[in-house]
Amino acid sequence: MKKTIALILGGGQGKRLFPLTMYRSKPAVPIGGKYRLIDMPISNCLHSNIKDIYVLTQFNSESLNNHVNNTYRFDFFSRAFVRILAAEQTLENGSWFQGTADSVKKNLFHLNLKGSEEILILAGDHLYEMDYAELIHFHRKMKADFTVSALPVAENEVKELGILRLGKDSKIVGFKEKPESISLLKGFEYKADKSPSDKLMSRKKYLASMGVYIFNVKALEKALEGESKDFGREVIPNSINKLKGYGYIFNGYWRDIGNIKSFYDANIDLASHSPHLSFFYRGTVFTRPRFLPPARILNCKIGHSLVAEGCIVNDAQISGSIIGLRSVIGKGCKINRSVLMGADYYEDEDSAAKIKIGIGDGTQIDRAIVDKNARIGKNVIIRNLKNLRDHDGDNYFIRDGIVIITKNAVIPDGTKI
Repeated sequence: MKKTIALILGGGQGKRLFPLTMYRSKPAVPIGGKYRLIDMPISNCLHSNIKDIYVLTQFNSESLNNHVNNTYRFDFFSRAFVRILAAEQTLENGSWFQGTADSVKKNLFHLNLKGSEEILILAGDHLYEMDYAELIHFHRKMKADFTVSALPVAENEVKELGILRLGKDSKIVGFKEKPESISLLKGFEYKADKSPSDKLMSRKKYLASMGVYIFNVKALEKALEGESKDFGREVIPNSINKLKGYGYIFNGYWRDIGNIKSFYDANIDLASHSPHLSFFYRGTVFTRPRFLPPARILNCKIGHSLVAEGCIVNDAQISGSIIGLRSVIGKGCKINRSVLMGADYYEDEDSAAKIKIGIGDGTQIDRAIVDKNARIGKNVIIRNLKNLRDHDGDNYFIRDGIVIITKNAVIPDGTKI
């Protein structure tokens, strides 16, 4: 049986997710109240019985390294591991990672490959559940050199994605990375084998790469020859003619957490009545175990929300929101369609800090993201009152109309944003 080794890419700067990436890399960004983005691909791997997992890091990596090292610990009798491969300069390579393909190329020698392995390459900032065993089975069945997992998307989504064109037997015959115009996709239209039963699927006319690739190791070494730095822009398009590449169709939920709006929308969806992806009743999403008390909720009205453990919520109204670990929410607060990431620690009641970590009494928060350890005073209004699309303020930013309170920010009593 061939061994499959997973490489999870976690080194990008994440400029479009700023300011959430001010102090951390994209895969380390908290999501769903208690998880990190990196937990999704790692959990998918473990549920798919892939136990050799490497995480490639570079930018703002301390938070990600700390989370992985403190979360994924296996006993001495298990062969499973999740190992960090940090960017490094060597005598042969004096530069840092120049792209996704470059990061893989510079780390292959760490894997002690024998030549018969399959390398599963994953992004560390996507939200989805997937059984990689089915992808691997398809890859082997087709006797492919490499396989790209793809999902159907609508016309208005193609500009942000890599679009595949499949020929006979699902062989990749064309690839366009983030096409600027639909006119460039002539002949790329995707027709499902069966007519879709719902109207949503009927609007999905193209196949987009999920950033999930599997390569035979010899094919990967050949694909990485030369100066190629990125899989989407160079490696996949350049490999179509010299290697046997196939497209595997995935019809589940998948979201690229590439910018503030996609991050916000994904979180709000998790709190909805019928989320596209649920943390309940399905395979466990693994994350760092914490020994926290149950959430304490006193005289509150809460609807369509997720409240993590360790929270203290007193006489508040919360709707359509994510309330993260150790969140402290005061009396009379109103939280609507917002993401509160919570706190890394509890603050001593005897602390001399004028504004304590958490949300002060009487504060209203609407359509906002509050990063960890924020200190928000009493009777504050956070609602994008001026209806700005993008703005940089003191201890806060606005992106796509969404207010983001930065990590460790202090917002004085009575502030209106």
